[in-house]
Amino acid sequence: MKSLTEQEIRASFVNCSKGEARRLAVPRDLDQRPWDDLDFLGWRDPGAPDRSYLVAERDGAAVGVTLRYPASQRGFLHRSMCSLCVTTHSGGGVSLMTARKAGPAGREGNSVGVYMCTDLACSLYARGRKVPDSVLRMEESLTVDERIARTTGNLFAFLDRVRG
Repeated sequence: MKSLTEQEIRASFVNCSKGEARRLAVPRDLDQRPWDDLDFLGWRDPGAPDRSYLVAERDGAAVGVTLRYPASQRGFLHRSMCSLCVTTHSGGGVSLMTARKAGPAGREGNSVGVYMCTDLACSLYARGRKVPDSVLRMEESLTVDERIARTTGNLFAFLDRVRG
């Protein structure tokens, strides 16, 4: 993924108003992000524990979505799998992230959801740069490039559902 500026990030959101995009908390460490290892930029809102944001490149343009997830997490013994990168986590490592749909459907209250890594580090898990805590990683016969393609394919399918 190419690096993005704060202005590009704010302009990318498709499922919130321009005013909401101006007010959301953008990470201050954009220059320190591992852009070459990212399929999308994801972060949690430090001021709103139930909100997170995701920005990806789709068809040559940045596409951003606001996400919500429940504050309550599953127990430590429960295991879940991320729908994007297919990484298994224990406890609260995977959350149902919901995004209001773009346009009129979103204004009517329609939303879509996806089970994702709560820390939004799917790109790093797919590349083996990050390992989930206290869970054995399933062995796969896919190459790193194939895991990256699977992650981006799942991500784009979700973004397409948000854009409706």
